[in-house]
Amino acid sequence: MTMGTLLLLGARSDIGLATAHRFAKAGYDIQLAARNSAALEPARADLQLRYNVSVSLHDFDVLDRQSYDRFLDALPELPDLVVCAIGLMGDQIENEKDIEAASLVVRSTYEGPALILEALANRFDRRGSGKIVGISSVAGNRGRAKNYVYGSAKAGFNAYLSGLRNRMARRGIHVMTVLPGFVNTKMTHGMDLPEKLTAEPEEVADAIYEGLRRGRNVIYVRAIWRIVMTIINAIPEPIFKKMNI
Repeated sequence: MTMGTLLLLGARSDIGLATAHRFAKAGYDIQLAARNSAALEPARADLQLRYNVSVSLHDFDVLDRQSYDRFLDALPELPDLVVCAIGLMGDQIENEKDIEAASLVVRSTYEGPALILEALANRFDRRGSGKIVGISSVAGNRGRAKNYVYGSAKAGFNAYLSGLRNRMARRGIHVMTVLPGFVNTKMTHGMDLPEKLTAEPEEVADAIYEGLRRGRNVIYVRAIWRIVMTIINAIPEPIFKKMNI
């Protein structure tokens, strides 16, 4: 008997794969969704053999809004839990110069994730149960010159998840926002990240699992980020404008 079924959106990401392992270990069947999902066949076989759970692969492109219903209808079953690990940081300098690059970041990080989760929320609502996890970012807590296109998309995603949580609070559906801070992944490769502020993908996965088990609404993967962002948010705007952060 399984614990339920997890749909992992963005399953090719480091955080996505780590999350799949954490929940498969706990006894969840896993639905791995990503573009070119066939590339995940080795991961699928490993998860299934290692944890003795059912693991399926599903092609999904968050930028193709017209495909959402077909994608959801084709799943073996409506999952009990969805974790959205989709996002694109892009390059801030490129985003400033190229509106198409900026659009891709916003669509991949806010618009697409919000719309697919809305589609799932409506199906969960009709069933009367479900859990939704959105992996967002502390970058959305306050706009900074170094990543404000990505940060603004995450700010929108934060607000979306908050509103969805409020809407679903009395509908039997729990919505959790995850704020990892820096994570050692392919997306951050080459960046000079502070060790005490940087989590591993497995740490994020553990935090998601424990957060859901405890019924949390918003979680910081490392508690120090709550302090850091409280300080950053408290800086007066006239001073903040002059800072290079």
